[in-house]
Amino acid sequence: MAAMRRSEQRMAPVLQAFRDQVLYLKHNLNARAIASLEGTVGSIEGDVKRLLDELGRSIREADAFLETLDDA
Repeated sequence: MAAMRRSEQRMAPVLQAFRDQVLYLKHNLNARAIASLEGTVGSIEGDVKRLLDELGRSIREADAFLETLDDA
């Protein structure tokens, strides 16, 4: 029993150091994930802008076509 108690007492600092390392890795990985998303957001914003521009052109073309029908 005494040997088990000594082992148990030695485990606490090791487990605390392990928890600290896990916490560090979680924060580090989260920061990396967020940084990688920033580039993705920029790309998506560009895609959305191009899509909106194309929709605007399509709407203008449709309006112009409808105008030709009204004139007829």
